[in-house]
Amino acid sequence: MAVKDDVIKAMKEAGKPLSAGDVAKILGIDKAEVDKAFKELKAENAIVSPVRCKWEPA
Repeated sequence: MAVKDDVIKAMKEAGKPLSAGDVAKILGIDKAEVDKAFKELKAENAIVSPVRCKWEPA
């Protein structure tokens, strides 16, 4: 499974907007990997930001 798939899954399971740091803690991976996945997901319009610095699945 790709990192961005894991990121989306973690965000859906959390049920609330998360920061990259929150997702990194949940998945136990480096924040830089989460930031890269966020960048790709934002380009695909797969995640949205309801509040500053927090993201959730679109």
